Amino acid sequence: MIEFYRRVLEEAQDRRLPLLERLKFVSIFSSLLDEFFMIRVSGLKEQLDDALESPDSVPAKRLLKEIRRKVNELLNEQTQCLKDDILPALEDKGIRIVSFDSLDPHEREQLTSYFHENIYPVLTPQAVDPSHPFPYISGGSLNLGLTVKPHLYKRVRRALKTAGEEFFIRLKIPPFIDRLIDVGEERYVLVEDLICSHIKMLVPEADPADCHAFRITRDADLELREEEAHDLLQEMEDNLRQRRFGDVVRLEVADSMPGKMRKHLRRSLEIRSRDVYRISGPLDLADFSQLYKVDRPELKDKPLKITRPVEFAKSESTFDIIKRGDVLLHHPYMPYSIITDLIEEAANDPDVLAIKICLYRMGPESPIPPLLIKASELGKQVTVLIELKARFDEVNNIEWAKQLERAGVHVIYGLLGLKTHAKTTLIIRREKDRLCRYVHLATGNYNPQTSAIYTDLGLLTVDEEIAEDATELFNFLTAYSPQDDFRKLIVAPANLRQRMLELIERETENARAGKPARIIAKNNRIADQEIVNALYAASQAGVKIDLIVRGICTLRPGVAGLSDNIRVRSIVGRLLEHSRVYYFENAGEPEVYLGSSDWMPRNLDRRVEVLTPVQVPQLRDYLKDEYLTAYLRDSAKARELAPDGNFYRIKPAPGEPEFNCQLEFQESTNIVEFEARA
Repeated sequence: MIEFYRRVLEEAQDRRLPLLERLKFVSIFSSLLDEFFMIRVSGLKEQLDDALESPDSVPAKRLLKEIRRKVNELLNEQTQCLKDDILPALEDKGIRIVSFDSLDPHEREQLTSYFHENIYPVLTPQAVDPSHPFPYISGGSLNLGLTVKPHLYKRVRRALKTAGEEFFIRLKIPPFIDRLIDVGEERYVLVEDLICSHIKMLVPEADPADCHAFRITRDADLELREEEAHDLLQEMEDNLRQRRFGDVVRLEVADSMPGKMRKHLRRSLEIRSRDVYRISGPLDLADFSQLYKVDRPELKDKPLKITRPVEFAKSESTFDIIKRGDVLLHHPYMPYSIITDLIEEAANDPDVLAIKICLYRMGPESPIPPLLIKASELGKQVTVLIELKARFDEVNNIEWAKQLERAGVHVIYGLLGLKTHAKTTLIIRREKDRLCRYVHLATGNYNPQTSAIYTDLGLLTVDEEIAEDATELFNFLTAYSPQDDFRKLIVAPANLRQRMLELIERETENARAGKPARIIAKNNRIADQEIVNALYAASQAGVKIDLIVRGICTLRPGVAGLSDNIRVRSIVGRLLEHSRVYYFENAGEPEVYLGSSDWMPRNLDRRVEVLTPVQVPQLRDYLKDEYLTAYLRDSAKARELAPDGNFYRIKPAPGEPEFNCQLEFQESTNIVEFEARA
């Protein structure tokens, strides 16, 4: 994962990008690193405590040491990029982060008034002394630490003699306060600078120079004991409360913090020196995304071009459009409103009898749950599977689950021991004397917010066998109805691993027999050893394999005698690549699948995932010849994985212009109109 973060940081370092886009990547890098420590590093630390090894047999202690080395290297690059490059360049454009002391007297007076009215009342200094234990510190919060000597109260001074006549004070900066305080004319003061400049209002004995920022990261990967849970919803709420008190896995401190204070924090938080990261610039750069809201379009990418397919521009029913032929949707180049409009139409249509949907991540303002509530109120049978265990969206999902249940929606909380990651909707509609089933299968979540920045594919179909499979899938999800095989869908954990291995093996046998053999796979992660070994065997048999992998890839391409025929590339650009597509040549009768699953043990064995075949020849050809080929042509945002495990930028051939697949998709979203007519 760290190598993926490096590629994100490289976007921030790319001076060809608009300045505010580069700043956005600085912010994204910080957020990704937070999640990495909360989940991956915390898991390794548990292995260290249990004397276990990581899945790839590398000792956890050695991995943690290597992680610290690489993270420190990247943090230094990030800080240098921000302080020495992006911020000076923004200053040249009139956008500046200034110090409180640099303001003129009138501006300082105004900002002091702002501080007194809007910030001072919500700040609470917490002293640590014999009568005040070290306070609880929430993960992710920005804090100021200072050490002071009491001069005003003799009783306090006497009580603290054994502690060196000084004590530590922690001051939390509440997250609802803007990190960057606008002082006009596109100038901003960091909130910690403003607070330090007025520290005497809070702690009379303190001085601004005594204030030092720090921040902790807590373990967010707490174990959920599903087997012992009588009420999964309540268990998840309890789990979230426990997460607030997870073990500390990282302490970030300002480089200016004295060694004595660092040592005090480390001992109080019960961590080791290897868990402390000294930062030479501002902490928590994720907050700097606030600057992206500045109304300076010339410093940002041009607005994303979104094209509504011709068929959806008419007033025609979406059901009629789908009945004429399968529809392939490509987001965000096509509006996600096509999906929300479909659900709204289904909610209002008196002929629609039932709606069944899997919701993994929704977001706090998703329009989809209210539409499902409306459908229920209008008498539809509405079944919603909400994955309460969708990491970092648990709070949103729990709240929506409660609202849906109160409205009479049949809410399922997922399966025991499995996460439901499938992105599937089934709509049952009465048409004349029969029932017709409409199915939406996708690579992305039903979340209009993330759909604006994630690239995803979706398929709308009335194929009877796929509809029958979708029906049985929901029966499995709602009633544990046993289902080991499906007609056309490939479903984990039932048959996804087996089917993927069979498809790879078929290409291997075809290559040995001299038949056309090719594999192209686009996904987020490849880390399943059985799949990797099968790909190695296919390569040795002569199968040409192209892998487009956003993040982790444990396979090593281009190794002589092992993976000579495998190429791996990664695309990191303006949009987060999220779609999963699998192409198999099949001796000239190609098969293409899209869906929710990566090639990871968790996706193949421990989640409910769905891949669907793309059966219409025009759509299948488009995905192979134009969609996947565009990713393989990219010379603007692509990196290629070398046998040494490092990614290297791909450059256009001499005399050729750069090719950016994400820009190309904006200009070509009506190819075959993403539909095929019967």
